Amino acid sequence: MARVLTPQAEDFPRWYQDVIAKAELAENGPVRGSQVIRPTGWAIWERMVAEVDLRIKDAGAENASFPLLIPQSYLQREAEHVEGFAPELAVVTIGGGKELDEPAVIRPTSETVIGEFMAKWVQSYRDLPLLLNQWANVLRWEKRTRLFLRSSEFHWQEGHTAHATKDDARAYARRILHDVYEDFMVNVLAIPVVVGRKTVRERFAGATDTYTLEGLMRDGKALQMGTSHELGQNFAKAFDIGFLGGDGQQHHAWTTSWGVSTRMVGGLIMAHGDDNGLRVPPALAPVQAYVIVVKDGEGVAETAAQLHEELKAAGVRVKLDTRTDIPFGRRAVDAELRGYPVRIELGPRDLKEGNVTIARRVDGSKTPVAVGAVAKAVVEALEADQKSLHDAALAYREAHTADAATLAEAIEAAGDGFARLPWADCGVEGENEANAKGVSVRCLVRADGSVPDSEDEAGLVAYLARSY
Repeated sequence: MARVLTPQAEDFPRWYQDVIAKAELAENGPVRGSQVIRPTGWAIWERMVAEVDLRIKDAGAENASFPLLIPQSYLQREAEHVEGFAPELAVVTIGGGKELDEPAVIRPTSETVIGEFMAKWVQSYRDLPLLLNQWANVLRWEKRTRLFLRSSEFHWQEGHTAHATKDDARAYARRILHDVYEDFMVNVLAIPVVVGRKTVRERFAGATDTYTLEGLMRDGKALQMGTSHELGQNFAKAFDIGFLGGDGQQHHAWTTSWGVSTRMVGGLIMAHGDDNGLRVPPALAPVQAYVIVVKDGEGVAETAAQLHEELKAAGVRVKLDTRTDIPFGRRAVDAELRGYPVRIELGPRDLKEGNVTIARRVDGSKTPVAVGAVAKAVVEALEADQKSLHDAALAYREAHTADAATLAEAIEAAGDGFARLPWADCGVEGENEANAKGVSVRCLVRADGSVPDSEDEAGLVAYLARSY
C-alpha cells in the first residue's frame, strides 16, 4: 500500500491528525476549538452511544433532556464547582438584541441545573433513588484543543442521580464505573483500562470522590476514558435536594454524576490504530464486513448482492460496494483507513474458482474462501479479531508498565507508559513534584487492583503517567 499516513514511530501526533483527516472522521470547526464530526466518525460515536445507553438503562437510569443555558447564579451556589470551571466558561450576556437580566452560562456540565430540578422532584424517600441521564453537547473554553481529545464543544452522556444514603450513592457510582463503563471499554472497545480512584488534586470540582478509567495509548501516554463521581451532599445542600425519610425527619440526598464523551473516539484511534489507519473492534464497528466488487463480470454483482444478504441475515453489519468505476486499490485503501474489520473481495477470476478473498484488517491476512462458506468464516473472523485487538492492547500496556522504587524512577518510567509506585512513597508532595515535570498521578488502586474507598488506606499503589 502506498504511504498515506505519517508513521506512528516518526511522529505520533501527526499520525493521529492524518488518520482523522484521511479516514474522514472530523475537521476543525469555524470557531477555535470546535469540531465537525463527519459521517464516518459520527457512525462510530453512534455505535458507542447505542452500547453505552443500553448499559445505562440496564442500570436503571432514564434519559431526560435539560437546558443548554444555565443561569450564572446556579453555578455560584457550589463554590468549589464554580471555581473549578470558571476559566472554561462561555457566558451569554445578550439575547434578542438586549442585555440579559442575568448572564447565562453555556453548560460545561449539568450538575447545577439538574440539581435545581431534582429539588422539585424529590420530596420523600419513596422518590429515591432518582436516576437520570442525558445525551448532550457541552462547552468548555479549552486553551489547547485537539480533535476528539480536547475540543471546546464535545458530545457526551452525563448521568446524575440522587440517593437516600451515602452507601447507596457510592454503590451506584461504582456500578456505573464497572457494569457500564468498564464492561463497554473492555468488551466492546477492546481497550483494557486501569480502574481506580483519583487523588484529591485530580478529582472533579465539587466531588467528594472521583473514580476513573485510564487507557494507555500507543505513544505511551494515558487517556482518561471516563469518570464516575460521588458528590456527597455538596450539591444537595446547595440546591436543597431534600426528602422526608422513613424516620419522619428531613434529610439531604446524596448525589452522583458520571460521564463518557467523544474523547473515546480519540482513544479508539490511538489504542488500536496502525500505520494503515484505524482498526475498529468488530463489536463496535458500524461496518463489520465490506463486500467489494473488484471488477465487473458475469455473475459478480449478483453474487456480491447474495453475500450481502447472507451476512446481514447472520447478524453482521455489512456494506456493499459495486463502484467499479472507482479503482479497486483506492477503495481498498479507504476501507483500510476506516478500519473495516473484514473485506470480502470478489471478481470474475475469483468466482471462476468458486471463491472470494477475505481480507482481515487486524492481522492483514488474505484468505480464499468458498462462496458458500463466507458467512461462517466472517463471523469467526470477527470474533477472533475482537479478542486479538484486546489481547494486543493488553500486551502493550503490560510491556509499558513499570514498577518504580522511588518517585524519581516513576517520573522517568512515565515517559513511556504507566509507572507504579506505592502511594506512601509519593503522597501529595510527590504528586506536586511529578506535576511540575509533566507527570500526573492517574489513579490509586489497592494492591489487588481493586478500587479503594479512601486514599488514606494502607498499601495503595499509584499509577503515574504523562497524559492527554
